[in-house]
Amino acid sequence: MKKIVILLFILYLSTLQAGYCQRVYMNYDTVVPQAAYGAGMLKKALVEKNISLTTNRRESAYLLTIRVDTANLASEAFSIIREGKNITITGGDKRGMIYGCLALAEDIANGIRLGNIERKTEKPHYLLRAIKHNTPWYTYRSSSALDQHYETARDPAYWEAFLDMMAKNRFNALSLWNLHPFVYMITPENFPEASPFNEEEMKRWQHLHKEIFRMADERAIDTYIVPFNIFVSKEFSEAHQVARQNVYPHYYVTGDTSEIVKRYTRECITQLFKEYPTLTGLGLTLGEGMAGMTPQQRESWMQETYIEGMRLAGRKLKLIHRIPFSSTTESLGATSVELEQLTRKSIERETTLDFIQGPIWADLKYNWSHAHSTPKLVKVHGGEMFDTFYNPEPQGYKITYTARNEDFFALRWGVSGFIRAHINRNSQPYVGGYFIGSETYIPAKDYFTAIQAPLDWKYAFERQWLFYKLWGRLLYNPQTEDEVFGTEFSRRYGKAGNNLLEAFALASSTQLRLGSVFDSRWDHTLYGEGLMALNGDTLQYISVDRLISQPPLDPDYVSVKDLVTPTTAFEKNRITPPALIGMLEQDCQKALRLVATIDTKNNTALRYEVADVQTWANLGLHLAEKLAGAVALQTYRIKGGEENKQKAIAHLQKALSYWDKVIAITRPLYKDMPLTHYNGSSHDRNDNNLFHWALIRPQVANDVEIAKKASVVSKEQK
Repeated sequence: MKKIVILLFILYLSTLQAGYCQRVYMNYDTVVPQAAYGAGMLKKALVEKNISLTTNRRESAYLLTIRVDTANLASEAFSIIREGKNITITGGDKRGMIYGCLALAEDIANGIRLGNIERKTEKPHYLLRAIKHNTPWYTYRSSSALDQHYETARDPAYWEAFLDMMAKNRFNALSLWNLHPFVYMITPENFPEASPFNEEEMKRWQHLHKEIFRMADERAIDTYIVPFNIFVSKEFSEAHQVARQNVYPHYYVTGDTSEIVKRYTRECITQLFKEYPTLTGLGLTLGEGMAGMTPQQRESWMQETYIEGMRLAGRKLKLIHRIPFSSTTESLGATSVELEQLTRKSIERETTLDFIQGPIWADLKYNWSHAHSTPKLVKVHGGEMFDTFYNPEPQGYKITYTARNEDFFALRWGVSGFIRAHINRNSQPYVGGYFIGSETYIPAKDYFTAIQAPLDWKYAFERQWLFYKLWGRLLYNPQTEDEVFGTEFSRRYGKAGNNLLEAFALASSTQLRLGSVFDSRWDHTLYGEGLMALNGDTLQYISVDRLISQPPLDPDYVSVKDLVTPTTAFEKNRITPPALIGMLEQDCQKALRLVATIDTKNNTALRYEVADVQTWANLGLHLAEKLAGAVALQTYRIKGGEENKQKAIAHLQKALSYWDKVIAITRPLYKDMPLTHYNGSSHDRNDNNLFHWALIRPQVANDVEIAKKASVVSKEQK
C-alpha cells in the first residue's frame, strides 16, 4: 500500500512539473490582429502538449514575449531567444512575428520542451512566395472537375484552413484567378444590370470575400485578384449587346474594346478596391479575351482600364504584370524580343506611378505549364525567353516564376532536392520569387479518397501537405534541412514515418523524369501521374510510338528516336534512354524497399502515404520498361533483327505488369477522378472525363500489340 501511495505522489509531482510548473504567461499586443493570431497558434500548440496558460504573471514558470523590432531585423525575418525562463519571439515586422510564433509552435509540437528551446534566427530568401488559386465560379475552363469545388470554396472554413497552411509554410501572398471576378464581389454602381445576384445572394458573396481578405490580413498574407482580361458578365453583355463572346465559358475569343466595356472594367476595378480595403493588389494577364489585338493595343487597353482603375481607387496597390504573352494577334501566339521590349517599357512606366507599391512582379510561367520537370528554364508561355527583362538589371520590378502543376493531383509528391535546384538556378538579384499552383486543378474538395474511415485531412490540399511544406519553407529559407520535413512524418506516424521523406524523394522523381524526357507545353499537353498526353483533341495514354518520337523538354535528355538514329554524337553528360532507365530502376526499387515493412493496417492516412510511394515507384518502373521496349522496337524497325522485336514485346509486357500493380494499389483507395482536359473546343463542356489508372489499361496493353505488329521500315521510309 505504501508503494502505491509513493507512486501516486511521484505521478502527482510529475503532473505538477508538466503542468503548473510549466505554466506560461504570454506577453503581446492583443489589439494587433497579427500578434493575436501568432499568439493563438502558440497557445494551441502549448495546450496540445498539456502546458498550462495563465493570465497571472506571478503564477507562470515561463514568460513568452512576442514583439516586433524593425530596427534590428529585416522584413519577414524572426528570432527566437531563450534566456532562462524568458522566451522572446521577435519579428522584423508583423509577418516575421507570426513566422517566429509558428516556428516555436512547430518545435513544441515536435516535443521540444520549453527549457530546451534553442536560439533560432531566419530571414526570407525571396520577397514573394505566392499561391496561385483558381476559383470554381466563372472559371477559366468549363469542367465538372472544377465545378465540384463550388460549395467547398464558398465556405469560409475552407479558406481559414488554407490560409493557416500558407502561414505555417511561409507563403506570403494568395492570388485568386477568375475570368471576371468583379460581379462576385461588387454590384457595379453605374452598371447594376451587370450583376447576376439579388441583394441576399450578393451579401453572401461579399461576406465570403471579406472573410478571405480579413483572415489573410490577420495572417499577414497579401491578396491579389487576377482576372483574365476582357471578360464581362453575361448580364452586362446582354444588356448592352457587347462582348457577346467574352463571357463564360469562352476564353479564346476576340477582344471587345468598345468604350462601354472599357468604362465598365475601369469602374469595377476602382469600386473593388474601395469596397475591400485589405485587398492588396491586382494582376494583369495579356492573353485570353484579347485575340485580334496587337501587343501594343493590349498594353494600351490595360493602361486605360486596369491601371487607371487602380489610380482612381485612391490608395497604394501592388501589381502583378505577367510576361511575356503573345507577340501576335492570337490568344496564344509566340514570344519575341520585340514583345519583351514593349512589355518591359510598359512595366517600367508602371514603376513610376505613385499609387503602385513596388516592386511590381513581372511573372512568367516556368517551362510553360509543367514546372515539375527540369529545374532548367527551357521555355516560357509561348516559347523561348530572351534576356530583355533582366538585361540590364531592372529597377522597380522583379521577375517571378509561376511553377504550374498540371501533372499530379491525386498522388502525393515531394522532392526537396528539385526545389533546391530551382532556387540555386534562380536567385539572381532580379528574381523576386515564385507562384505555386495549378490552372486545371483546385485543391479544395477531396474527390479522390475512396475509403470511408477516420482521416487526418478534410480538404484536398491537406492530402498534399508535403508539397506545400517543401515549396513554402524552402522558398522562405533554402537552408531548411530535410530533417524539418522528416520530423513532420515522424510526428504524424511515429517510427513508421522515418523513411517516408526519402521514399517520396526517390519515387516521385518519376514525375520529374517524365516531364524532362517528354516535351510539353500548355495545360493538357501532359498529365504526369496518368502518363497521359494530348493526342489530337483528347488526352490519351502515351503510346510507345509517341514516346519514341516525342522530343525531350530538357536538352540534356536524348529521345529514343535520336538514340537509335543519331544525327550527331552525344556528349558524355547527356541522359540517354538507357541511363534514364537505370536511374528509374535504382530509385524506384529503393523507394519500394524503404516502405516494404511499414505496417499500415491501423492507420488509414499512413496507408495512403505508403500507397502513393508505391504507385509512383511502380509508375517509374513501368516507364523504365516502356523505354526499354521503345528502344528495342525502334531498333527493330530501323535495323531489323527478330531478337529486337521479341525484346520489345517482352519489355512492354513487363511494363503492363507494373501498370497492373499500380491498378492493384490504387483501385481500393482512389475513386474515378474527373479531369479538366481539352476536348477540341474552348467553350464546350467535357464531363466525360473520369480518370483512374484502371480505366486506361486497354491503351497500356495496346503497346504490346503495337510491338507484335511491327515491321522493318523500308529504305524509302527511313
